[in-house]
Amino acid sequence: MHTEYCFNPVNAMPIAITAIAAADRALDRASGGLGASAPRGTATPPPPARSTTQSVLAIHRWHEALLGVRVSRDTAFRFVPGHYARLGLPDADGVPLFRPLSVASSPADAHLDFLCTLVPGGAFSARLAALRVGDIVEVERPSYGFLTLQALAPGADLWMLASGTGIGPYLSMLHDPQLWTRHARVALVHSVRRAADLAYADELRARAQRPPADGAGRFLYEPVVTREPGASRWSQRLPQLFADGRLPAALAMPLDVASSRVMVCGHPALARDMRALLDARGFVTSRRGVPGQMAFEQYWQEPR
Repeated sequence: MHTEYCFNPVNAMPIAITAIAAADRALDRASGGLGASAPRGTATPPPPARSTTQSVLAIHRWHEALLGVRVSRDTAFRFVPGHYARLGLPDADGVPLFRPLSVASSPADAHLDFLCTLVPGGAFSARLAALRVGDIVEVERPSYGFLTLQALAPGADLWMLASGTGIGPYLSMLHDPQLWTRHARVALVHSVRRAADLAYADELRARAQRPPADGAGRFLYEPVVTREPGASRWSQRLPQLFADGRLPAALAMPLDVASSRVMVCGHPALARDMRALLDARGFVTSRRGVPGQMAFEQYWQEPR
């Protein structure tokens, strides 16, 4: 069954929405309580639009079903590396269809980058496929998500595990100076079906070959292609490579709850199996504001 995949933390409450609700309650109290009316003869200003209108700056087609989209960014839009935004693509009547997509660019950039998969028959995918430079799109004002560096306790080693376009939030994190001071070693493991799905592979290989800057952590990049034998040194699913210890041994990064931190972003099966494996080894997610040793964000299968 074909479904459209996009990023959305399954059990996350949007922080920005909660903050907006609290601000609204404060305004109500200041004006005399819920439902208080404006003074007679005073016009009530309309509520701000939930999204801003942006334009498509560039489109990069990795292959027929994988593309990168760059859009302009409102100067007031803020996000933390690992967050996702809701991108809206209008139909012929200008009515946007919104989907959550992880931001792949740096918070310092004046634009927003997204990595997207096209699925035949998907309503959002059809609009993505027709997108052209200069087209108008909508971006909701808040950003969302809990797959951030701050969700993890300090630790020497950080594993960034991704399947498919789940690599998106890690691309943003690689621009964050905090990443390189918090961890001595950072391993990005990208699992895909075909070698053509390894978006940004050349850039990541080049980064891994560069010596780390003074005081910065070391970066390792490990691609895993599961459907084309010989395309990578591994062809097994990531949970299997961790269960038997082959991947940690190959990268000289033992998976240990005392020093290892793990992020997982991608297909629900990857998140489920890695969570079970890590749970059994004593890893926990953050709870009540206490950072843990693992963090997850999985694809949400949205109806067409």
